[in-house]
Amino acid sequence: MERKSLAFTVFIYACALLLAAIILAPIAWLFIMSISPAVDLAAKPLRWWPQAADFSRYRQLLSTAENSAGAAFTSSLRNSLEIAAMATLAALALAIPAGWAVSRTPSIGWSLSMVIATYMLPPVALAVPLYMGLSHLGLLNNVFGLTLVYLTILAPFTTWLMKSGFDSIPREIEAAAMIDGAGLFQTLRIITLPLAAPVMATSALFAVLLAWDEFFYALLFTSDQRAKTLTVAIADLAGGRVSDYGLIATAGVLAALPPVLIGLVMQRALISGLTSGGVKG
Repeated sequence: MERKSLAFTVFIYACALLLAAIILAPIAWLFIMSISPAVDLAAKPLRWWPQAADFSRYRQLLSTAENSAGAAFTSSLRNSLEIAAMATLAALALAIPAGWAVSRTPSIGWSLSMVIATYMLPPVALAVPLYMGLSHLGLLNNVFGLTLVYLTILAPFTTWLMKSGFDSIPREIEAAAMIDGAGLFQTLRIITLPLAAPVMATSALFAVLLAWDEFFYALLFTSDQRAKTLTVAIADLAGGRVSDYGLIATAGVLAALPPVLIGLVMQRALISGLTSGGVKG
């Protein structure tokens, strides 16, 4: 039994290491590309490690000099941060009461199912009506307009997550609070929301990631640095006939840092939120 247990342990650790290598290898290669001179990236056979590390591309992209690649990149970074933050806050503001209402009133659950069904539509099918609506409101190439578009993506998803989280909270706790004299909104604020905090954190994290990585609508509805997001800016770097692959890799590394940092900070809440629905209170 001990030998089988040891073999099983070795197998588990080997699988974990293999999975970690598969996940981290592209990230490691992206960073290596970002510090490799252009000569090394074009060499045949390919040099897997640069002869001398070159961090000049990071200085180039983080520069704020006017009409430079750095100015365009930092402007797009700021736009992405603003849009992701506003869309996430607005989605949670809608998802919390909507998810609670659907969770506590199963008879209206069909409404959430119909909203979730919108995910079955390809984004290109909604592009024309969204474009016409933003044009009519004067919100094309505008961070607030793009935030509204992202809200149509995030709100149904976050509502579904919040509804699942509220389902795992016993209704008897809320009933007891109301018997003690708490009102409806007091019960939600004092009792339910603290218990649903892990699910709220999970919903916020996924909303940020969805907004941060969105490309199609950002490409269609923005045209210059007033609203262009980071994904579109990185695509612009690859749009020329001669591309600096190291510069694109550097932009990828910098673009990955905010969601990675957010994920690390919210890791415990994320795990708790993902598993909270698996155990009934």
